[in-house]
Amino acid sequence: MLGRKFSEFTLEAGTDEAGRGCLAGPVTAAAVILPENFSHDLLNDSKQLSEKSRDTLRPLIEAQALCYSVTHIEHHIIDEINILNASIRAMQECVQKLNPTPNFLIVDGNRFKPIQDIPHSCIVKGDSKFMSIAAASILAKTWRDDYMNRIHEEFPMYNWKQNKGYPTEEHRAAIKKYGVTKYHRMSFRLLPEQLALDFEEDLSFDGVRLQITR
Repeated sequence: MLGRKFSEFTLEAGTDEAGRGCLAGPVTAAAVILPENFSHDLLNDSKQLSEKSRDTLRPLIEAQALCYSVTHIEHHIIDEINILNASIRAMQECVQKLNPTPNFLIVDGNRFKPIQDIPHSCIVKGDSKFMSIAAASILAKTWRDDYMNRIHEEFPMYNWKQNKGYPTEEHRAAIKKYGVTKYHRMSFRLLPEQLALDFEEDLSFDGVRLQITR
């Protein structure tokens, strides 16, 4: 059973991100303050839920939360500051947008940088331990999925509506065949070494070039 709160503070917000390991698209974070009486039997870490369950919970969370916010940090920023810093920035920006301002933050994972002098605690696997982090994980996941579904229409050959930008065999095969798009994270290893060793052709798409190093 998920815990309601970690601290004794009145306004405790949970925050989490989605899309850290993807090859394309943004990293997306959400922050949520839930009311004291919020509960739902389905509520859990978004990774443990079906798409149907996430889609059921999202409008309930958005309607019943005291406040929530969602932030996308785009791929080019990820390339500039790295994925860890981008994930932390996304969560920080979510916290800054909350109204009312939380008294305390609980953050999924083990890394965070303080924001607005709000005390915080990092909780490994917090999305499976506390309700507000679980709620944030669901919002981050569903909002990011919506984003990837939209850009799938622009580049359907990568099947982002299915793989959401994660490094599946299908996604990497499409990169090998079609090159990269303006949404790919160029600081990531887009192709595994065993694919890159056997060819030298220039992979490019939409004006973006992927350089293969032998």
